[in-house]
Amino acid sequence: MRVWRQLTDLVARHGSAALITVHDVKGSAPREVGAHMVVRPDGAFHGTIGGGQLELRMLDIAREMLAAGRGPARIVDQALGPDLGQCCGGRVKILIETFDGRDLEDLAPLVSAEAEGGLFEVECRMEEGRVRREIGSAVGDDRWAGWHETQGEVRTPVLIFGAGHVGRALVLSLAPLPFSVRWLDDRENAFPSHLPENARAVRLRDPEAEIAQAGPSSFILVMTHDHPLDMAITAAALKRGFSYVGLIGSATKRARFEKRFRELGLSDETIRSLVSPIGLPGITDKNPAVIAASVTAQLLQVREHGSPAQNLSPPAASNDT
Repeated sequence: MRVWRQLTDLVARHGSAALITVHDVKGSAPREVGAHMVVRPDGAFHGTIGGGQLELRMLDIAREMLAAGRGPARIVDQALGPDLGQCCGGRVKILIETFDGRDLEDLAPLVSAEAEGGLFEVECRMEEGRVRREIGSAVGDDRWAGWHETQGEVRTPVLIFGAGHVGRALVLSLAPLPFSVRWLDDRENAFPSHLPENARAVRLRDPEAEIAQAGPSSFILVMTHDHPLDMAITAAALKRGFSYVGLIGSATKRARFEKRFRELGLSDETIRSLVSPIGLPGITDKNPAVIAASVTAQLLQVREHGSPAQNLSPPAASNDT
């Protein structure tokens, strides 16, 4: 979630909003330092600090603070076990702030930094009961006398070639997750009229150029309407050596492609790195939504650990025939 964009949008639409942040954690807790929730005046919210009684109590406090109008920030020191009956057993400090139209100018630099992508450093301190934030300007300055926040998010780039049923389901599955999706298809009118915020639809004209221009940390998924096109894209991606190159298809399709890859001079080790069929082992349902969920879980695994499960286990059933 892009916290500062969400916060400013809610202030602009509803007149005010609250920001709930996990400020400090000792021991076991549902979420890490820096987890956020953004709360509307009517109590609706985006994000989570872990659910359970902790979240319910903080939402109640945020709603009370919004009802009272823009005021000082509040830090709630909360033991999870004895106070809330949560089994985590740790202790958290939760920072709750309220904002209205008077804060939009101060929030604008945070919105801009967030939109650029990646992480950025923010220095914070209390001034007259409210939190003042400066982007990196006071780092290392002992006179600042506040605390440090790391804001933003790192989104892994994903190139999805193909806007068929599985491609569409996969784009929706990736929408709330830390991925930046470049969705490619060579057919006119292949894409839906509305896309998730983290996805961009592109008319595919030069597949090899797309692969050549992709960043080295990109994940590649190939699922076009045309097998020769699948072949060309997959071969180019394997030559680049991305950490994840996935090809939708059956074991028969993979075998045929492997033969052609060898003719093109790809090594056996490179060919073995291809993930095909795509998705987690053991999930055999061919419903596009199920395939998308399985592939999404696999991408999250590779993002965190660097290895897809399918490379560690026998292949699952085919994605198509």
